[in-house]
Amino acid sequence: MKYVTAKRAGLVSCHACGRVEARIRSITPRHCGRCGAHLHSRHPDSLMRTWALLIAAALLYIPANLLPVMHTSSLFGSEDDTIMSGVVYFWTSGDWPLAVIVFIASIMVPMLKLTVLALLTITAQRRSRWRPQQRTTLYRMVERIGRWSMLDVFVVTLTVALVRFKSLAVITAGPGAIAFGSVVILTMIASMQFDPRLIWDPVESSTPTPQDLDHD
Repeated sequence: MKYVTAKRAGLVSCHACGRVEARIRSITPRHCGRCGAHLHSRHPDSLMRTWALLIAAALLYIPANLLPVMHTSSLFGSEDDTIMSGVVYFWTSGDWPLAVIVFIASIMVPMLKLTVLALLTITAQRRSRWRPQQRTTLYRMVERIGRWSMLDVFVVTLTVALVRFKSLAVITAGPGAIAFGSVVILTMIASMQFDPRLIWDPVESSTPTPQDLDHD
């Protein structure tokens, strides 16, 4: 497949306003003619920032699933619930649709997001030409479904508000909820820091431009 990207055509787009300008090699940093932002052909230190955020999110993913996300205190005693114990409770009590939703949104989605972002970062760092179209699709999916990982934190917050309103018990968010929320936020920022154009750079370098074909 023959194509010419903006980078090969000598163009650069502004990350702030989207204005496309001619790329001119200069010692001093260039600025956008419309908004004044620094012009970069690729996000600076994209892979390094993505790796740092992914490692932090992966480390927090362990306490997010092991530590309690909710602490319940009532006249009958106190109880700590983790994400998995909540899924088991919903399943055994007959609310299996809610159990499936919480399991997918709170356990599967963050894990798959970490895995996909790590795959994209590794292949981009190694300048792999393996299935760029499919990897771009994966990146778009990660961006769209990542926000649904906050469903479990929303359920905990809603439960705390309802129970306190009825004055039946005292429910507080546990440290697991903080760790889980941090995982979701870090993975969302990591997907924003990753530059998907890095996926196509190795493919672009192996594809001749029309100017190259004219000289053949």
